[in-house]
Amino acid sequence: MPAPLQTGPGLAAPPGDPGPAAGRKLLALSLAALGVVYGDIGTSPLYALRECFHGEFAIAPLRENVLGVLSLVFWSLVIIVSVKYLGLILRADNRGEGGVLALTALVRPEALRSRGRPGMLVLIGLFAAALLYGDGMITPAISVLSAVEGLSVATPVFDPLVIPITIVILICLFAVQRHGTGGIGAWFGPVTLLWFVVIAALGAAELVQHPGVLAALWPVHALSFLARTGGQGYLVLGAVFLVMTGAEALYADMGHFGVRPIRRAWFALVLPALLLNYFGQGALLLDTPESVEQPFYALAPGWMLVPLVVLATAATIIASQAMISGAFSLTRQAIQLGYSPRMRIVHTSSDEIGQVYVPEVNWLLMLSTVALVLGFRSSGSLAAAYGVAVTATMVISTLLFAFLARERWGWPLYAVVPLIALFLALELCFFGASMVKVAHGAWFPLVVAASIFALMATWKRGRVLLHTRLSRRAIPLQEFVRLLETQDIPRVEGKAVFLNSDTGSVPASLLHNLKHNRVLHKSVTVLTALTEEVPRVEPERRIEIHHFGQGFSRLVARYGFMENPNVPQILALARERGLDLPLREVSFFLSRERILTGKRTGLAGWSDRLFGLMARNALGATTYFGIPPDRVVEIGAQVEL
Repeated sequence: MPAPLQTGPGLAAPPGDPGPAAGRKLLALSLAALGVVYGDIGTSPLYALRECFHGEFAIAPLRENVLGVLSLVFWSLVIIVSVKYLGLILRADNRGEGGVLALTALVRPEALRSRGRPGMLVLIGLFAAALLYGDGMITPAISVLSAVEGLSVATPVFDPLVIPITIVILICLFAVQRHGTGGIGAWFGPVTLLWFVVIAALGAAELVQHPGVLAALWPVHALSFLARTGGQGYLVLGAVFLVMTGAEALYADMGHFGVRPIRRAWFALVLPALLLNYFGQGALLLDTPESVEQPFYALAPGWMLVPLVVLATAATIIASQAMISGAFSLTRQAIQLGYSPRMRIVHTSSDEIGQVYVPEVNWLLMLSTVALVLGFRSSGSLAAAYGVAVTATMVISTLLFAFLARERWGWPLYAVVPLIALFLALELCFFGASMVKVAHGAWFPLVVAASIFALMATWKRGRVLLHTRLSRRAIPLQEFVRLLETQDIPRVEGKAVFLNSDTGSVPASLLHNLKHNRVLHKSVTVLTALTEEVPRVEPERRIEIHHFGQGFSRLVARYGFMENPNVPQILALARERGLDLPLREVSFFLSRERILTGKRTGLAGWSDRLFGLMARNALGATTYFGIPPDRVVEIGAQVEL
């Protein structure tokens, strides 16, 4: 049987007690979800329908074509977004968190965090995560550019200024990321709410004039359109799919808001507003086909164009912010799961644990986004590059969900097969239509995804080989403590903490310190920070302490893949449990391996050199774990892969 419907923690009132406080909280969360979750899909009306009738593979805006495209739009939003994501995918609740890596962790947790080769499903999930980086580069470019292009509709005077204005907005957007979204985030919901109300009103006003376009609700129009137009109609699917860009955010942001607010916002406002606007644009095209170049802005009266451009720009900035924040969160998860070198992660909010900033990723996204604007120069051209990453991610999420429903939840085949077949039939059609656009720009997100996937796979494989090499000469910690009883090794006053990635062995830094300095501190603690396959670890499971005698202790700290390990906090928790390690009295010993690559490496060809380069540029453990630099002793070692 299907798994019971899940909701985010603490979001629902107790059964039979729908009190006013719970209702207000649900309303507030639904409003907040508008800005973060629905920003991307909510700005698709700026360019989606236009690309169907004015893009690279456009079709003539004849009545039967308009009704066919609108029918495809309607049923795509209903089947893929409403049924698949809102109805099913959101059930895959990984302790309150969502997203493709969280889904992968649910499907194959032991493979995701293992030190061996990851399984095929894990590799597929990682590639889907890599695809989201390409999407994160294109979304700000196409969204902001499509909004600013509205100025050209108001007056041709702005034609030469569209590109410069777009670039300035994008640079400012990325420049403020280091300050976090706490200050401006409060405006996201209200601005997006205004956006949906305005686009709904614009579409409804045109729809009232030409209600006959509602005939497109009948699915026969979609089927007859594809049958009648053949190959050309199939290619139009690549543009129709643009109405669903951002659907992955419904799942990825589940942990921020919970299931109920996301569902309520979609069915109460977002879906009706989108359909009203798309059908309004379709009605306009039936009446005035010459408006095909900018059907969205053509819905507005002349006096409203400039305010509408300002509102559209604000909405696209919000949509871009959601994708940028998602890239930061995804990077942190990859680091914690061992698929990326350590990078500097800055928490921009003391209240919201999910608000992080990754400088390296931010500036890479900024440079890529600006380059896309300069290279493609119009939202229409960028639309050709858009869609491949999203469709591929959707197909992968469907496959992962199928394994989850069947293997973990025990759904019967008669429930799984028809649903998955329906979703895959639609998504593979969209993917195939998008792949036709590879030569027109769709190569970009694929190259980005392939590059990032290669980096993640190389880093994971390299770390596995490194761990294997170090394990061969490792000494079990308990055996080492027993040997100390038979050895006359001088012990000096003080407390030493040795960081080690393995909970059961003696750290290499301890052995090197003993070899060269021939002394040990009277208090020695081996600290290991482990990442589990869950988003967050319960406070009561955060640390474990084991005492071995001879002044030796082992301290194990557990974190989820959406948390950052912090050594000062670990020591504070250890002190509460009886292990007294005052931060200003502890000396931290860290191993710093120098990776030697060569012909005997376990990595193929260029991979060993790439891994060595990544290792040399990885953020040091001192900064990553928040250790005071003046308390750290680094001991180097050469390791040949």
